[in-house]
Amino acid sequence: MRVFLTGGTGFIGGHVTRLLRERGDDVVALVRNAEKGRELSELGCELVAGDLSDIAAIEAGLAGADAAIHGAAIYEVGIPKSEHARMYEANVVGTDNVLGACLRAGTGKVVYVSTIGAYGNTHGKVVDETYEHPGESFTSYYEETKYEAHQVAKRLIDEGLPCVIVQPGGVYGPADHSTLGKQMNDFLAGRMPVLVFPELGMNMVHVEDVAAGVLLALDKGKPGEAYNLGSQITTMRELITTLAGVAGKKPPKRSLPTGLLKAVAPAGPVVGKLMGQPPNMRELISSADGVTFWAKHDKAIADLGYAPRGLETGLREMLVAEGKLSGAN
Repeated sequence: MRVFLTGGTGFIGGHVTRLLRERGDDVVALVRNAEKGRELSELGCELVAGDLSDIAAIEAGLAGADAAIHGAAIYEVGIPKSEHARMYEANVVGTDNVLGACLRAGTGKVVYVSTIGAYGNTHGKVVDETYEHPGESFTSYYEETKYEAHQVAKRLIDEGLPCVIVQPGGVYGPADHSTLGKQMNDFLAGRMPVLVFPELGMNMVHVEDVAAGVLLALDKGKPGEAYNLGSQITTMRELITTLAGVAGKKPPKRSLPTGLLKAVAPAGPVVGKLMGQPPNMRELISSADGVTFWAKHDKAIADLGYAPRGLETGLREMLVAEGKLSGAN
């Protein structure tokens, strides 16, 4: 199979690319430049220079492709308003550009990588794929753009695009440079004296399981359907406690009062830098204080044969892969 791929240089996309190449698929990857795509080239991928705004490059990459996977997006929470246009162009307009080009090209099968975050705050409920975001009261601009991009995908599906949507939860794994990955690394390095947003709810899932789920959606997913890709419904407190148990460390006993964060939010750019947090503290708080991004993944298990590992196992394998834990532990 010849697969056109966006986001191949990203955290999830890199694992998707490796799995595609390991099973013998030809991969054509959209990359900003040759240096950015060096690792993909070493895997044997064909590179097309361009970004999500370059429709000509997207169309060139799709030429002769049997399928496409669109995973490129900007994932940041706590950005200043001045960064909104850049995120909108990538997440919303970029999705329209790629999926629209797939429709025009008659691409046989398309997988769009959305997020469980597109459901928004589930308010303590564990939802499934039938749940609809109310379309207002977004916890972050990232959530808003991914919600809008999700609507773009649904519109194009209605227009005839043979697209399957996958929605990963809180993704973790070796070499994770996201905010969540930084928090876990801070804890392991002894830089987390107190828990921040301990009740933030997530469905944590190992990046390798997400990549496997993307390929299952490509092979077995029904066009027009969405599949959540998660593993364990949990909270930030439980995540750090589980990580502590795996690493043989003690978890923080105290939590940082949210009221204190709210008090310093006006000085976000300064305080955020000192705390190693994004500059928009108000958005950081609204996206995490008492918020749950909980969604079940039963449909992917039943329909696709999706089989994610548990959180403790995944965290242990992550630490072993990063050389932070002996494989015998």
